[in-house]
Amino acid sequence: MSLAPPLPAESYRPELLGYCYRYFGCYSEAEDAVQETMIRAWQHAEQFKGRSSLRTWLYRVATNVCLDMKKAPQRRALPVDLQAPGVVPEDPATLATRPREAWVGPLADAWLDDGGDPGHATVDRESVRLAFVAALQLLPPRQRVVLILRDVLSFSAVECADLLDMSVAAVTSALARARRTVADHDPAREATASSGSARDDTAERELLQRYVSAFEAYDVSALVRLLAEDALFSMPPYELWLRGTVDIAAWWNGPGQVCRHSRTLTTRANGGPAMAVYHRVSPGRWEPFALQVVAMREGRITELTHFMGPEVFAEFGLPDVLVDSTRELPASTDQFAPSASSTRVTPPEEDRRKTDERQTGHDPHDHRPPLLFPQRRRRVAEPLPVRLLRRRGGPEDGGDARRRHQHPDR
Repeated sequence: MSLAPPLPAESYRPELLGYCYRYFGCYSEAEDAVQETMIRAWQHAEQFKGRSSLRTWLYRVATNVCLDMKKAPQRRALPVDLQAPGVVPEDPATLATRPREAWVGPLADAWLDDGGDPGHATVDRESVRLAFVAALQLLPPRQRVVLILRDVLSFSAVECADLLDMSVAAVTSALARARRTVADHDPAREATASSGSARDDTAERELLQRYVSAFEAYDVSALVRLLAEDALFSMPPYELWLRGTVDIAAWWNGPGQVCRHSRTLTTRANGGPAMAVYHRVSPGRWEPFALQVVAMREGRITELTHFMGPEVFAEFGLPDVLVDSTRELPASTDQFAPSASSTRVTPPEEDRRKTDERQTGHDPHDHRPPLLFPQRRRRVAEPLPVRLLRRRGGPEDGGDARRRHQHPDR
């Protein structure tokens, strides 16, 4: 174990988490990767010789952690990437789902570290849009790293080459291929970059508030008026997604009516506004249902992506229960802290479980996304996979982890 003095690495945690999130498309995997990066940096601080900046060295360590961890059998995606838009089914209980690890997940904007620079803030927000993160998952691992380092984090080609043990020519070639792939998959990014138009945060907040008011009133006509004509609507873990106001209205007037009497909290995710939806489970009590990431353009909502289940609420630091009509998190405090008027309720565990199962058909100890239709719970997505961090050098890895930890930057 190294006896070198600790490096001031902790201050880089937010930007490293953003880097790893873009790579994995998943907050929990990014969190694991950053924690592993910090462990390796602490264990091998004596290997940092100052030939590069501490930031560059940490990115080298983080990159190798990401490449070591990326063993998933399939890439993460969004429903819009997998099939053509569908229609509202006659029997919604037949909707197909995929496991949670198949989907790109959301990221709280609290992790975006712009250093107070408005220019950096714009780049950060654009580079964590769900469509861009999903497009990154199409790239081979090293192309993905090159694109993030060069186009998002502004590393030079020489720095990338040194970090990845590649030639500058190879880095340039990988970047060109990566850019073509992403441009084909996420044309909105190219359009935004070429237009140079600034986002109007005030207009976004006003549009979100109108959406929140219409949603809590469950006024479908008002909701539809806020949508772009070709708006998209999806709900991972369900494969179904919808396009256009007609089909989205049909959903809200049909299966979506389970959201009547909901309560909401507003927050920010993936560089834009978001809304946490709590379903009423008993008089005066609402519990987590879905986090809606709301994409907007030119005064209209262009996409609604719903991430279902209590795990997402925990990642965002949102309350696990509401017991009154709280609407918003306090503007003067951390946006992910519980509202002052929200109260956590903890009745005896067994009584609460029986009560919730009787009222909602959903076992609160079953940490899977809640289905819209509890009578068909067998179609729910699988639980989150076990966290990737394991005891280093354990028998399950055949000693490979021990060898990697001896040289964290290789």
